[in-house]
Amino acid sequence: MTLKPTERLWSSITHVFNAILNHPFIKGLTDGSLDEEIFKNYVIQDAIYLVDYAKSLAILAGKAPKEEWIRIFAEDSLAVIEFEKSLHRSFFTRWGIEESKLINVTPTPTTYGYVNHLLRNVVLEDFPVGVATILPCYWIYLEVGKALESKGSPNPTYAKWIEMYSSKEYSKYVERVLNIVDEVLSNVDNITWSKAVKAFKISSIYEYMFWDSAYRSEKYPFSF
Repeated sequence: MTLKPTERLWSSITHVFNAILNHPFIKGLTDGSLDEEIFKNYVIQDAIYLVDYAKSLAILAGKAPKEEWIRIFAEDSLAVIEFEKSLHRSFFTRWGIEESKLINVTPTPTTYGYVNHLLRNVVLEDFPVGVATILPCYWIYLEVGKALESKGSPNPTYAKWIEMYSSKEYSKYVERVLNIVDEVLSNVDNITWSKAVKAFKISSIYEYMFWDSAYRSEKYPFSF
């Protein structure tokens, strides 16, 4: 049986996904051992990241060759702001953080590198490569959420995060993008496929690095 493009993509990053599940950040969510200050800094960086991720989706909407896909990516660019950032806002309220102050927070090297990877590919590469680039952020979060769902967490903040990314509502967003990717990549030439696989792998590695950078409290080696 011939594998679908998304199945081939996933098989190329199973080692990355396994490393994510075994990372102390992710394990610390389910056993409650993760320092909440680390999680707080992760959420702040994630909020910064999502602004440019939403822009990337909006750019893809403008490049999409089908009207339905234009609508999906335009909706998702708004959903990122309304759906995912609403989770962040609930955390910020609990922590007494003013969201308006985040504009003064410097992105970590990993955050900065990841968003520039996204924007570079959705702007400069063809639509199939752009879609492959943005897919891991959708997909890996769903798979992490599903993997952690049965374990839950004794920490209500972490439990809420797990509940969000394992939810049926979030799954619907992911499934329709997976369908787009399967259709788009089914008929591409070898060069485009190779570019798409590379972009997908790099984004997946950045997903690992994002949690790892938060866990290590990553900073620039020099001030600016």
